[in-house]
Amino acid sequence: MKYHYGPRFRVLHWCTEQIMSAALAQMDLTSAQGHIMGFLVHQEGPPCSRDIEEAFHLSHPTVSGTLRRMEKKGFIEFRSDETDRRCKRIHILPKGIQCHAEMEKCIRGIEQQVVQDFTPEEEQLFSRFLDRAIANMGGNPCPPPPLKEEL
Repeated sequence: MKYHYGPRFRVLHWCTEQIMSAALAQMDLTSAQGHIMGFLVHQEGPPCSRDIEEAFHLSHPTVSGTLRRMEKKGFIEFRSDETDRRCKRIHILPKGIQCHAEMEKCIRGIEQQVVQDFTPEEEQLFSRFLDRAIANMGGNPCPPPPLKEEL
């Protein structure tokens, strides 16, 4: 019997997106703003809007509007680059750092919910199968999460 995985992928993605969107809404962020916040937190230094445009393949007006709304809500602020005054660097404010911590907590909860009745061996297999499926499609699997002792 041949299995059709696409509908299952969509349902699982939809379920996780619904939970994350509800959590973001409580923080007064949209899904797009949440993705950008995650990107900002994981940068080595303060990026500029062009970095976001390139990373997400978005237009300048889209990124500018999104960042302006995030700034208005107190998650980020723009500061002039010391070496290039034309460039405005995006700095995360304490509210943004707190928001990201909440997002990470939500993501961990979603991941735990997905595998809640898996044995440890099944969790390991599930992770390996997902990585292999991603690699089969030409993608790069995410690095494995830290061991529980490392958290």
